[in-house]
Order: sequence, then C-alpha cells, then structure tokens
Amino acid sequence: MGRRIAIVEDEPAIRENYAAVLRRQGYEVNTYASRREALQAFRVRLPELVLLDIVLEDDVEGGFDLCRELRSLSHYLPIIFLTARDSEFDMVSGLRLGADDYLTKDISMPHLLARIAALFRRIDALRNPPSEESVMERGPLLMDSHRLTATWRAVAVELTLTEFWIVFALAKHPGHVKDRDQLMQEANVLVDDSTITSHIKRIRKKFTQIDPQFSGIETVYGMGYRWKMSA
Repeated sequence: MGRRIAIVEDEPAIRENYAAVLRRQGYEVNTYASRREALQAFRVRLPELVLLDIVLEDDVEGGFDLCRELRSLSHYLPIIFLTARDSEFDMVSGLRLGADDYLTKDISMPHLLARIAALFRRIDALRNPPSEESVMERGPLLMDSHRLTATWRAVAVELTLTEFWIVFALAKHPGHVKDRDQLMQEANVLVDDSTITSHIKRIRKKFTQIDPQFSGIETVYGMGYRWKMSA
C-alpha cells in the first residue's frame, strides 16, 4: 500500500469523495467522522498525513482541538486543514496551532494532490538530503535533517515540518534574501504569501520563547526574508 493518509471530516459524501480520489492515487486512506474517533485511532498508530476539517459533528472547533492534540503526539506529522471556513482569522488560528497548510474546500483536486505531494517530498528530502551532511550549524542554531530536530543555544525548538523546512532553507545561506517563490522551491513548500507570513510569525515566537533577544529571521520589506549573518 501507499503512504497512509487520514481524513477527518463529518460529512460522509465529502469524506468518501476525497478518500476515493486519494485511493486512486495509490494512498492508503482511513476516514473518521469525529475528533474522538480519530484521536482514539491516532493514539494507537499515527498516519503519515492528516486532512482535517474544523467543524466535526456538533463540535464547531473540533478540528482545532484535534490539531492541538496531534501536535502533542508528533511535532512533524503533516497536517492540512481542509475546510469551508475561509476567514483569515481561522487560517491564522489553524497555522498557529501547528498545521502545515490551510486550504478551503473549493480547491481543485489537482491542486490538493499537489499540496499533499509537496509535503511528502519535504519529508523525503529532509530524511535524504542530497550530497549534504544531515547536521547544519549556524552559530547558536543546530539542525539535524535526519532526526528533524532543531536547537537554539542548546535548547530544543519544537518546529513543525513546514517550520523546520523554512528555517532550514533560510539558514542554509545566511544573508541571502529569499522571496516566497524561492522558499517554495528550496523548501518544497507550496503555499501563498499569507501562509508564509503566518509561519514566519510562529517560528519567531518559538525562538523568542527560548531567547527573547532572538533576531535571526529578518524581514526585507517588498522582497522576502533572510537569516542574519550574526544570528
């Protein structure tokens, strides 16, 4: 069987439609209608990627709660919100809880499949970096792409898979400005500008919780972001 994807969606027709498409692509798919049912299964065995709605039966924010619980089980499990709720507030909330992507249900199937494939490519690339050592050190920053770990001043930074890739792509070439398209290319990320901005904010918050003086990621307005040489 292919890689294991879980769909957590309370509408049976929508749930089975996505599952049928993914199975035709060779994925192994398990489906769940509620947060409780999904969490019970995930505590036994985690999938390799989760597609997650926000409203789950009578629980209007069940998906947010499940995302938070999933992050306590795994920092780098790929999580994609797939929901009808399209407000910027909901998107930012989902990303702040640790989701890797936030998509609305009007997305085309080819686009959804591309986002899923990009996340799996990211896992593969991290575990098998081409012609590079797995450990990268940039001053106080230490990253291990095989173990998917990052530390700042010897303290673990609990980054999601997407956050890890963004930091890795920026720190790989300190001082070089990376715009969104370059981050997408180098980090195997397929996201829009607002999503990148939300991820950068969350990354900074995680580093400043360890080091209030952290200033390693610099915004170059109108151009993108860079890892400061002196960070």
